[in-house]
Amino acid sequence: MKIICIGRNYVDHIKELDNAIPTSPVFFLKPDSALLSRNRPFYYPSFSNNIHYEVELVLKISKVGKNIQKRFANTYYQEIGIGLDMTARDIQDAAKQKGLPWTIAKGFDFSAPIGKFFPKEQFPDPKNIAFRLDLNGNAVQHGNSGMMIHNFDDIISSISQFMTLRTGDYIFTGTPAGVGPVKLGDKLEAWIEDEKGLTCAIK
Repeated sequence: MKIICIGRNYVDHIKELDNAIPTSPVFFLKPDSALLSRNRPFYYPSFSNNIHYEVELVLKISKVGKNIQKRFANTYYQEIGIGLDMTARDIQDAAKQKGLPWTIAKGFDFSAPIGKFFPKEQFPDPKNIAFRLDLNGNAVQHGNSGMMIHNFDDIISSISQFMTLRTGDYIFTGTPAGVGPVKLGDKLEAWIEDEKGLTCAIK
């Protein structure tokens, strides 16, 4: 199982971090040790002072695929879920300034909390799925799959040109604007439409 994350897929988020808009999907990997499931708490790591939340729709790959054509991409997942790409922003910014890879800022242990998955049939239009993140009961991120620069089919097709997708892989599809820091005692709740899909306490 691998965790593939799409970066810079929402224009407003790109602007808030002052990044360039990509012409094709940009992606990076998290190791399987990053996975945090079953609404378990996220323990603030000692190596960072600036951990940020990033809420994302997540696809669970349902069959093996390589060089997938866009018109067939929707047959490679049967469920859509929600997750958090927890990011050590201070480590990421320092690496960027030096032109170094920032894998540890994204791939540290338990940096990928993942919630419930729902049958894709529950969402008639994959290009119109609303989701949000609440921090201590207040909405901090609002997104919709229709706001993506690269949609689900684009993402699956593009990734599969470079690496084989396997059953059980997760694809985090990008985060909208509104990312920000967490602190001890915070509670994150992520929603798809009106369904709560994830709860994560910060400890």
